[in-house]
Amino acid sequence: MSNKSKNTNYLPLILGGLGLIILSAVTWILQSGQGVSASESDPFILAPVELDQPAPELSLFDLNENPVSLKDFEGNVILVNNWATWCPPCREEMPEFQSYFEDHQAEGFQILAVEAGQPADEVQAFVDQLGLTFVVLLDPQNLALDTFQTSSLPNTWVIDRQGNLRLAWLGAINQDTLEKYVTPLLKE
Repeated sequence: MSNKSKNTNYLPLILGGLGLIILSAVTWILQSGQGVSASESDPFILAPVELDQPAPELSLFDLNENPVSLKDFEGNVILVNNWATWCPPCREEMPEFQSYFEDHQAEGFQILAVEAGQPADEVQAFVDQLGLTFVVLLDPQNLALDTFQTSSLPNTWVIDRQGNLRLAWLGAINQDTLEKYVTPLLKE
């Protein structure tokens, strides 16, 4: 085999590698310019998708086997978070949710954390470990994921006091993000 044919065998690999580097750079530039902005305490605040449509109906059971529906919280600003105990980003955002909940519960804010499929005892152990005081729902059939038409975890949806979906995130969010985007809805 000649040197020329040996060198050309690597050309697709080299071009593919360069393509991946360019794609990664473009993705980073677009995300840093449009979907992410700076914050003093956290360098990244993830911008939500803004919506204005009626919230879907959803009824599940809490950790005490009580039925809970989105309608039970009408008149409040409701954050619905789909998560799982095995999901690292889900686990990381739970203390952020707890802190925000403690700061804003008195303003008519409620969190419904919908755990996607793990056994109740495992979910209860996680809730106890973190001292979570907001509503945690069990969803063994992934009804919430179907209802909100997504399969990625975590995902977060915010419903305003009038029962309309207003904000949505795919991926973990933090307290600064909640302060920036959810707190204004509490004042409406």
